[in-house]
Amino acid sequence: MWQSCAVIDADSAGLPTAPADVAVDDHRFAAWAATLTGERLQILREKGSDGTPLGGKALKDAGDALGQAILMQLLATYRPDDAILSEEGKDDKVRLTSDRVWIIDPLDGTREYSEPPRDDWAIHVALWESGDLVAGAVAQPGLSTTFSTADPPAVPPRTSDRPRVAVSRTRPPAFVEELAAEVDAELVPMGSAGAKVISVARDVTDAYIHAGGQYEWDSAAPVVVARAAGLHTSRADGAPLAYNQDNVLLPDLLVCRPELADVITSFVRRHWAETGR
Repeated sequence: MWQSCAVIDADSAGLPTAPADVAVDDHRFAAWAATLTGERLQILREKGSDGTPLGGKALKDAGDALGQAILMQLLATYRPDDAILSEEGKDDKVRLTSDRVWIIDPLDGTREYSEPPRDDWAIHVALWESGDLVAGAVAQPGLSTTFSTADPPAVPPRTSDRPRVAVSRTRPPAFVEELAAEVDAELVPMGSAGAKVISVARDVTDAYIHAGGQYEWDSAAPVVVARAAGLHTSRADGAPLAYNQDNVLLPDLLVCRPELADVITSFVRRHWAETGR
């Protein structure tokens, strides 16, 4: 949710100064900010804030707070005139009249973050400008990798004969088993929307479909990275995605290899028509 930010000196907060090219390039800034946040969250996960490891809810809460603090400080220092929409902040509709809005999720997959050694958690940093997403990054510290529009991932050739569909560990769409039966797909449960989207770019899966309720910060950064990699991105029924809306609920999402888009969206439209969705 949007939160204004006064200029803060990154050095005084123990954060490094951005290299000159990073400071002026939105793509590189998104990647750097996500990576730095991920590194600090990894340290917190392993050592705690005072050398005593945390667990459970305490680790979740500390991770959310630390990720938010770091990203807000970096944006305040290097993009002070831009608006921010964050899962961990207060929504201010000023963002609706801004030309540039950073859409961030300081810790996507909080549950997975609190369950070491799981690696399916992420940090999302995306930039919406004048009507569409234009830059972004998804850091996955558990993989020691950041996927970004600064250097879009090259999607490997498909290695599975059967489509592999990433679904939520806890909230898979009710119709997903019917879809799997129709296209002879294997379902792959995992956490973090970012990790699921990036799994398609990594050839771990071939598609990610979600229809259980999400918000803009859940998908903005993964979607802009997926687009840069040449993947299909849309609502589950093929309708276009829209960001920086008054209502930030974005309830369904499809990211997949382009050759699977028609069969999946056709199934979803037919299913929703039959069930009155």
